[in-house]
Amino acid sequence: MKKTGSEAKLLVVDDEPNIRELLSTSLRFAGFDVVAAANGREALAAAEEHNPDLAVLDVMLPDMDGFTVTRRLRAAGRHFPVVFLTARDDTEDKVTGLTVGGDDYVTKPFSLDEVVARIRAVLRRTQPLLEDDAVIQVDDLELDDDAHEVRRNGEVIDLSPTEFKLLRYLMLNPNRVLSKAQILDHVWEYDFNGDASIVESYISYLRRKIDANPDLPALIQTKRGVGYLLRSSERR
Repeated sequence: MKKTGSEAKLLVVDDEPNIRELLSTSLRFAGFDVVAAANGREALAAAEEHNPDLAVLDVMLPDMDGFTVTRRLRAAGRHFPVVFLTARDDTEDKVTGLTVGGDDYVTKPFSLDEVVARIRAVLRRTQPLLEDDAVIQVDDLELDDDAHEVRRNGEVIDLSPTEFKLLRYLMLNPNRVLSKAQILDHVWEYDFNGDASIVESYISYLRRKIDANPDLPALIQTKRGVGYLLRSSERR
């Protein structure tokens, strides 16, 4: 958990010593508590020992790539958000990152101000919002803020922090069509330079999890050219 006096505890993982040290020093200066690792094995060990609030994770590591590290973290029950660092501004990489539970992408070379802004935006959107009701329910879909748990028809559904925040926004607005711009503004806050395709990707992966059972009605609907909505049974 967070140390007293720090904004959040971060895990920085990069095999290039200069980048790792630059990021670690800059993030400490910005008010974060930082733990650093040089490869995937060190990252997994550091995550277990220090329980960070967020990881800044290089995709290209010498022993295993950042996607594999993230899969292993999720399999071990560690669901803190992940911001990927990559030298490749590749759509396929971004989709893979979303698939394994990543929350944002920063392409090298990057500005330190951008990295700090992305980290803070991800932390804002993944922190629990305690002022609202802890449990939100639409039909047989239930979201528990306190437990950070989602159930559909009684079955637990594993979501990344950003998927959780997106679903929460949809569930707070049942039967209301939400545009991509609205979703970017409310879920991401920092808008990926206006790249609305990130919304399409997240809706697609969320739909595969929420509407996976063919015996249950599909809740997440698309209004072509307008946006997306969570449709409850009262409007079917």
